[in-house]
Amino acid sequence: MSGRARLGVLVSGRGSNMVALAQACASGAVDAEVALVLSNVPGAPALARAGELGIPSQALDHRGSTREAHDARMIEALEEADVSTICLAGYLRLLSPMFVRRYEGRILNVHPSLLPAFPGLDAQAQALAHGVKVTGCTVHLVDELLDHGPILAQEAVAVLEDDSVETLSLRILEAEHRTYARALAAFLAGPLRFDGRRILTR
Repeated sequence: MSGRARLGVLVSGRGSNMVALAQACASGAVDAEVALVLSNVPGAPALARAGELGIPSQALDHRGSTREAHDARMIEALEEADVSTICLAGYLRLLSPMFVRRYEGRILNVHPSLLPAFPGLDAQAQALAHGVKVTGCTVHLVDELLDHGPILAQEAVAVLEDDSVETLSLRILEAEHRTYARALAAFLAGPLRFDGRRILTR
């Protein structure tokens, strides 16, 4: 595909990472444009934020559909918007194998821990419960397993003695905004080289 990459951003909630990616695209830090924001939650705040930024958005309620049927509707919307790369930004559903295979190697996700530590939900609470001194965020490629694909970038965040889930989550979120844009820019710069699961520096 010629020209700037066209991003499809999948969201379920507030959309702060979507906004950070859109701002990075607008500033030229990422050579792409957000072509479509999709949410599985009608009324998600991210949809209103997309509208404020002039980004096309759509809600596709997953309730009442099988995972495959819902994901097929998402693929139809993404193809109509000519999307080349998918970014998960607080999308709180597992993607079907069919969807992952359709966009294999072109789906990115950001997770609030230093994977492989603390996959799944409530990663910040998991970090506090385990008493770790350092956690952070990870941007990775998505495969068919939960929070499992090859790691593109990570940023460490110190855990403070008086941290709550809320205070730790806020600092990790700030790191996510930085790291996601940086990782996406590097991803779009050219083909990746792998050694097993490891992504090699170009």
